[in-house]
Amino acid sequence: MLFRRRKPAGFKEKMRELLWPRKGFLRPLRYLTMRILRLSASPHAVAAGVAAGVFVSWTPFIGVHFVMAFVITYFLSGSMVAAALGCAAFGNPLTYPFIWGITWEIGHLLLSREDHLAGQAVDLAALFHRLNFTELWRPVLEPMLVGAIPPGIVTSVALYALTFYTVKGFQTRRHTRLLERARLRLASPAGDLPSV
Repeated sequence: MLFRRRKPAGFKEKMRELLWPRKGFLRPLRYLTMRILRLSASPHAVAAGVAAGVFVSWTPFIGVHFVMAFVITYFLSGSMVAAALGCAAFGNPLTYPFIWGITWEIGHLLLSREDHLAGQAVDLAALFHRLNFTELWRPVLEPMLVGAIPPGIVTSVALYALTFYTVKGFQTRRHTRLLERARLRLASPAGDLPSV
C-alpha cells in the first residue's frame, strides 16, 4: 500500500483516534464546505442541490435519500453533486437520532395524536421484521413524514440562501483573482513571467 504507516498503530492509538480523530472533528465539515464552494456550477444550481439534499434528509426514507434528492434537484435545475453532498453532510449517523426525534414529535403534534397513542406500545422490532408497510405506516412513518415537512422547509430555505450567497461571493472573488493574474501575465514581457 502506498500510504501505509511504517509502524502500525497500536490498540491504544486506535482507540484514541476512534474517540478523537487526529485531524479533529471539523476537518470533514471544512472539506465538504470547500468541495461545495469549488463546484463549477452556477450559485443557484449549487444552492438548489444542497437544499434538496437537506430537505430529503429530514424524511424517514433512508434507503432512497439520494434518489429523492436527485429527482428534486433535476426539477430545480440544480447540481447533482451538490445534492449528494447535502445529503451526506446533513443526514448521517450522527444527526439521524436528532432528526428522527424532532420529526416524530412534530408529526405527533401536527397530527394531534397525543391522546390516541397514549398507553399503546409500538413493537418496532416486530413491525420491521415482518416489513408490512401498512402496519408500519400509521404508527411510525406517517408522523415522521408529516413532521419532516416544517423543519425540512425551514432548513432547506435557510441553507439555500446561505449557500447561494456564499458560492456567489466565492466565485466572484475567484473570477477577479483569475482576471488579475491574466492581466499581469499579459502586461509582463515574455521573460518576466511569474513562477506559479
